[in-house]
Amino acid sequence: MELTLTANERELLLEVLEEHHRELLREIAKAKHHEFKTVLQNKVSVLEGVIRKIENQHWTNGMLRSA
Repeated sequence: MELTLTANERELLLEVLEEHHRELLREIAKAKHHEFKTVLQNKVSVLEGVIRKIENQHWTNGMLRSA
């Protein structure tokens, strides 16, 4: 799959993902049940991978393209 984003779209997407990342970390800190913490930690891991992928994309003709 290829996703083409403008600079503004990329910035907004990263902002939204990073905010959700922070929210998940807060939820993990408050969670009392181990199983629920594990589910949240798995989501954090996937989200961190997505953020890294977006941050590692390169620009072509003013558009963000997957490497």
